[in-house]
Amino acid sequence: MSIQAVCCKLLLLLQNCILHALHCCYYFTIFEGHIFITLLKANRIYKAFNSLQVLKGIDVNVARGEIVSIVGASGAGKSTLLHILGSLDNPDRGSVELEDQSLFELNPKDLAIFRNQKIGFVFQFHNLLPEFTAFENVCLPGFIGNRNETEVKDQATELLTYLGMQARFDHKPSELSGGEQQRAAVARALINNPAVILADEPSGNLDSQNARELHQLFFDLRSKFNQTFIVVTHNEELASMTDRKLEIKDGIIQ
Repeated sequence: MSIQAVCCKLLLLLQNCILHALHCCYYFTIFEGHIFITLLKANRIYKAFNSLQVLKGIDVNVARGEIVSIVGASGAGKSTLLHILGSLDNPDRGSVELEDQSLFELNPKDLAIFRNQKIGFVFQFHNLLPEFTAFENVCLPGFIGNRNETEVKDQATELLTYLGMQARFDHKPSELSGGEQQRAAVARALINNPAVILADEPSGNLDSQNARELHQLFFDLRSKFNQTFIVVTHNEELASMTDRKLEIKDGIIQ
């Protein structure tokens, strides 16, 4: 065997060893032969409600800048998993790490602060506070996080304008269309520059046109801000657009 052939074999072996090491490491995710920086990692997530075991040892790795959909039948545990990933609920067993921070090792106060800073949420029913305007709703997470008031208001103005809401700043949720309510909810989710946005059936309450616009918005935001999204959805059109589709069936990722 020639020296050149031996060198090629050694290089290939070294490459495979490196890829295997990276795959086992918190900081990297390998997808379709490419290496990405891992943002969120969930290990062996179990969750039961009384005698019903909903999640049975689920593992999830999400890279920074990815848009990942979670699909499955009603009752499969999609929203349960999303709530655990966002620290809104605790697993019976398992761990979730976001930017190398183990969420459930934090005390409740520190976890609330971390969640406010690092995780944005968008729900099917926008959950805007009815007594506040769209602009005020967007600002609230920034104020809760004790950020500079002027900085928060400037960012809210920028986000709402980018989302086409510049004429609706002073309107309360009841005065907004369904699509406008969800765009305000997206702006609120973005206000603290979170590491990840978790969306639970975000277009489930929208007509087809507003749903398509919202779906495209996620990809536009990824392009503009390198934003990461994890989206629970029954919408096959949205799921097919995402970088990866994770299907939960019988309590595990298929």
